[in-house]
Amino acid sequence: MNCIYFSFQKSTMSDDEAAVPGNKPIRLPKKAAKVKNKAPAPLQITAEQLLREAKERELELIPPAPKTKITDPDELKEYQRKKRKEFEDGIRKNRMQLANWIKYGKWEESIGEVQRARSVFERALDVDHRSISIWLQYAEMEMRCKQINHARNVFDRAITIMPRAMQFWLKYSYMEEVIENIPGARQIFERWIEWEPPEQAWQTYINFELRYKEIDRARSVYQRFLHVHGTNVQNWIKYAKFEERNGYIGNSRAAYERAMEYFGEEDINETVLVAFALFEERQKEHERARAIFKYGLDNLPSSRTEEIFKHYTQHEKKFGERVGIEDVIISKRKTQYEKMVDENGYNYDAWFDYLRLLENEETDREEVEDVYERAIANVPPHSHFQEKRYWRRYIYLWINYALYEELVAKDYERARQVYKACLDIIPHKIFTFAKVWILFAHFEIRQLDLNAARKILGVAIGKCPKDKLFRAYIDLELQLREFDRCRKLYEKFLESSPESSQTWIKFAELESLLGDTDRARAVFTIAVQQPALDMPELLWKAYIDFEIASEEHEKARDLYETLLQRTNHIKVWISMAEFEQTIENFEGARKVYEKANQSLENAEKEERLMLLEAWKECEVKSGDEEALKRVETMMPKKVKKRRQIQTEDGVDAGWEEYFDYIFPQDQSAKGSFKLLEAAARWKRQKEEAARAAQEGLDAPVPEREEEQEEQEERVREGDSDTDMSSSSSSSSSDSESSSSSDSDSDNDKE
Repeated sequence: MNCIYFSFQKSTMSDDEAAVPGNKPIRLPKKAAKVKNKAPAPLQITAEQLLREAKERELELIPPAPKTKITDPDELKEYQRKKRKEFEDGIRKNRMQLANWIKYGKWEESIGEVQRARSVFERALDVDHRSISIWLQYAEMEMRCKQINHARNVFDRAITIMPRAMQFWLKYSYMEEVIENIPGARQIFERWIEWEPPEQAWQTYINFELRYKEIDRARSVYQRFLHVHGTNVQNWIKYAKFEERNGYIGNSRAAYERAMEYFGEEDINETVLVAFALFEERQKEHERARAIFKYGLDNLPSSRTEEIFKHYTQHEKKFGERVGIEDVIISKRKTQYEKMVDENGYNYDAWFDYLRLLENEETDREEVEDVYERAIANVPPHSHFQEKRYWRRYIYLWINYALYEELVAKDYERARQVYKACLDIIPHKIFTFAKVWILFAHFEIRQLDLNAARKILGVAIGKCPKDKLFRAYIDLELQLREFDRCRKLYEKFLESSPESSQTWIKFAELESLLGDTDRARAVFTIAVQQPALDMPELLWKAYIDFEIASEEHEKARDLYETLLQRTNHIKVWISMAEFEQTIENFEGARKVYEKANQSLENAEKEERLMLLEAWKECEVKSGDEEALKRVETMMPKKVKKRRQIQTEDGVDAGWEEYFDYIFPQDQSAKGSFKLLEAAARWKRQKEEAARAAQEGLDAPVPEREEEQEEQEERVREGDSDTDMSSSSSSSSSDSESSSSSDSDSDNDKE
């Protein structure tokens, strides 16, 4: 067939191509057919669908070959010859396909030709003698055929060629153990461990010895095992537990001790310590266990003591006393705080908690000072250097440090150095902390050094004049009864911040307490003349109260008049009227209310109502019935109204009800204005009628009297959305509801 194919190809070539040796026919690509319709098909077919349909139709399933039954020996030989030929052909095609060799050898084994199978495996080993699967299949074939010596021979050859292949050793030892050749299996293990195999091999050997209760042999294997794989701490623990499990407590303790010596103090492992301590705990040696835990805590870094603390705490809770439990908890908390401050040195809250713990437990002074020094070394970073809010928590570390040195350590010189260092580190040109200056000054006072305290506060107000510093300095001098110094400080204070009303008031109060009324009045006079004050109302009130307390009523009245020229606030009017009442000048109070009522005609209605109520209360106290009736006639009427609500976008959102006040004087003024309007309208209508009569036109029909009167009445009452009660602001709710119904009827008419 091949010849025919080649001859056909040669005949299709041209003469020139045929003349050139090695030429092949050129296959030109076919012209691609143009796709007429590029739209997607209505039914999309996926690869999953194609596979599912093929599975359902069983297109790829090949029917099994029919079974044949061979009864003739010659036919059997022929069948075996054909099968061998197939295997040999497959091997010739690909000698490196080891699966073909294995199948060939297993087939020979299946027909009882063990010698031929052995020959096949030997040929396979010639091809690849480092194939683990061939060696294993070869040995298993020998074992299945109960050829133990042959299997031993195969395993010996395998472990000689590849001693690091664990499968050979495991299979070999297992075979010897199955046939109950225990010395032979032990000999195999001994040969194996001479190669210093991985840990699994040693553990297999140990388990083998334990299955046959050979404790001494297992101990010997463990000891040799630790010489090879002693770097793994778990192996030491396994050995110690092995000794403990078999009742050899002394050997177990010796194993832990040897493990401690093996790793040494520099590379001590916390896992060994925990296991050793738990062993002693199981043996009820609680003091030894406690000593081991403490040894680990003292020699290990804090990052590796978490497990030790955990088990130590549990041990103390179960077997320790209260003091021991507290010591463990404190040590654990120290470790936690150390971890927190190591992760973030700017976590000042963690430093505070850490230092509070040390101080409460009365730790050694050196340790506390060391922690304080480490804490204050974490100055806020440069990015936050100019923002005071990042310094607040940090400064309290310095304050606590200084207080600790003064109150606990009793080292006053060191406390003074702490205060000075703190003041040196604060950027006073940007901001300062008045609390530090004040605490430093108070410290010097406690040390009976008044000059040093004054010097500190003087430097403070010189570098950074703050209100708190001035007040602290003034309070100090007041307590010392140094009034001249207080006056000078107040003068400096007011030069620094003249807008502070409280400072002016305090200065005047000082002069008043000293009995110098003229100086106090002069201070108040200068204060009220300041162009800008933070709280002028407090200053004026203090000034007026001062004059009233001095019984200078005329001066107080003048102050009220001056203040009313600057402001028209209702509280000032009421305060002035109450002042007149307190001196029992009811006529003067009435005049004040009269002037206030006229002055506040255009003010808010609530303020006017407040004024009238205060006026009414004044008249009740004075007992003048006629004046009281006059005030009552001026009281407004409480009116319920409706108004339309609009959202921020200008969209109508419905109606709401609210209360308004109608004052009689406003209503009368409005009525007189409406009367003038009606007169002008009547005059205009008369003029239009006369003009129409002259021109011979029909005169315009005047509005009916009833409609005009109704319209005027509506004007007098207010708009159509107004509900007016017939009584004053103290009218009952029944009249309000009736007026509301009248308003609704008016709305319906419109």
